[in-house]
Amino acid sequence: DAAASLRGSGAAEAHWSPRTTMDFFPSFWLKVFSTSRQTLTWVPDSFFSSLLSGRISTLKDETGAIFIDRDPSLFAPILNFLRTKELHPRSIDVHLLMHEAEFYGITPLVRKLQLCDELDRSSCGNVLFNGYLPPPVYPVKRRNRHSVAGPQFMGGRAGPVERAPVRRSNTMPPNLGKAAIEERVTGPIADPGMVRIICGHHNWIAVAYAQFVVCYRVKESSGWQQVFTSPRLDWVIDRVALNAKVMGGSLGDNDKMVAVASGTEIILWAICPDGNGNEIVGVWNAVTKHWQNQDVVPINSYDTAGSFLILGCNNGSIYYIDVQKFPLRMKDNDLLVTELYRDPSEDAITALSVYLTPKTSDSGNWIEIAYGTSSGTVRVIVQHPETVGSGPQLFQTFSVHRSPVTKIMLSEKHLISVCADNNHVRTWTVTRFRGMISTQPGSTPLTSFKILSLDDIDGHGGCAAGTEIGPYGERDEQQVFIQRVVPDTDKLYVRLSSNGKRVCEVRSVDGTSITAFVVHECEGSSRIGSRPRRYLFSGHSNGSIQMWDLTTAMEIAGKVDIKGESGGINE
Repeated sequence: DAAASLRGSGAAEAHWSPRTTMDFFPSFWLKVFSTSRQTLTWVPDSFFSSLLSGRISTLKDETGAIFIDRDPSLFAPILNFLRTKELHPRSIDVHLLMHEAEFYGITPLVRKLQLCDELDRSSCGNVLFNGYLPPPVYPVKRRNRHSVAGPQFMGGRAGPVERAPVRRSNTMPPNLGKAAIEERVTGPIADPGMVRIICGHHNWIAVAYAQFVVCYRVKESSGWQQVFTSPRLDWVIDRVALNAKVMGGSLGDNDKMVAVASGTEIILWAICPDGNGNEIVGVWNAVTKHWQNQDVVPINSYDTAGSFLILGCNNGSIYYIDVQKFPLRMKDNDLLVTELYRDPSEDAITALSVYLTPKTSDSGNWIEIAYGTSSGTVRVIVQHPETVGSGPQLFQTFSVHRSPVTKIMLSEKHLISVCADNNHVRTWTVTRFRGMISTQPGSTPLTSFKILSLDDIDGHGGCAAGTEIGPYGERDEQQVFIQRVVPDTDKLYVRLSSNGKRVCEVRSVDGTSITAFVVHECEGSSRIGSRPRRYLFSGHSNGSIQMWDLTTAMEIAGKVDIKGESGGINE
């Protein structure tokens, strides 16, 4: 009833001959499938019954063979099912085979594969699944931007949830107030309930939807709780920032703030535990009626180190701001933006990473800055604490990218750079002596790989700010990339940033598409010996948040040899 032969190598097409032979031949190889008309047509209204009845136009060669442009490796199990009515799913990718079965219209096979998929998928996830936050209630639109404080409730739950009131300044500047009142959205927003961005700070996360933001807090005893929902805005959020704790500050519990932005418009909320706060949020001078700011050239990248904010600009200069000195010069309207270094080629600074070494003496820290440029160059500069007056010195230069560098990370053990060529990653090992980067033997090449991630073109797969590949993790720990191969998918791959090897893959427990993700470390319990744990938070098209335990994933991967494969799709 069937026979097969292989000639050459390749992949792409198929054809049907008068001798009931089906051949797959791409530009490089030919694969022949032989079967009977009865085998192909016992399923009514399928691709093959339409093909043989003439309802589908065909392209034939000189022998009368009919060409079909499909993958022969997936056709083999389909033909086997048509012959035997049996399915052996262990050795195949159920999702790919289901896609092919749907194309061919083999309904009995599609149903069997759907059952296999349901058995394989658990609504409770696997061992890495850590929690599920349902979609929040869509907030009402508020014209009075200042009446935000007070208890709020989550629909669809048994009762009220603990909420932290929020305060807004009554002396907001005119331009900011205008941003929240003007009708910036002229038509309906696509997927208003889709998660766009997730960010975390300490034991809090902020989840941005199209026109509102929700904050959650985790406690050891009660788990995750929703504590704040913003009013619905008139414009689409494309950035979000969260501050849940100021180390060593005098604000106490009044240090929780969340900000959202669209273009150049920013709204900042302060969340206080008792609702009685009256402090003004933001650097707004109510007397002079203007924002405290300082003009600089366009900023392409930034990073922080201690109290310093480092800015990379498109004129090739790196600037720094000491945020601890902000109050000292406010009366002069000077934010103390100082040029730190200028690139020798004056290329735009497109990526920045600052590594602050442990304090080794009373003189301070050794500051190391790795940066990437628009020409693809990667450089490392260092600033010794005893030579602050002379400025940083150029330490190393790598010219391994031919596209602009989009991301860079200098950690304790590795230097990692990513360029715009399909997220091409280059990594180096970093040699240190007493915590400081060393020239002997210096940084040596480690690996080269790609984190392929196709861009979303219709806006249904999230936004760029919510799907950053990373690397994620503390600079003194193993860092990871998060790979979402295609926009409309329920699967993510976690890969080591140092070598690209896969740590694990996570799959949505409810089958919804993943539209945003972030890796964040939450503090452990107050018990002695408890350590922070790393989690992957995934936001979904239905507005839900799903959590995955990356600490466990890294431990499992450390006990066994991490798969040699480099992810879902590598090169």
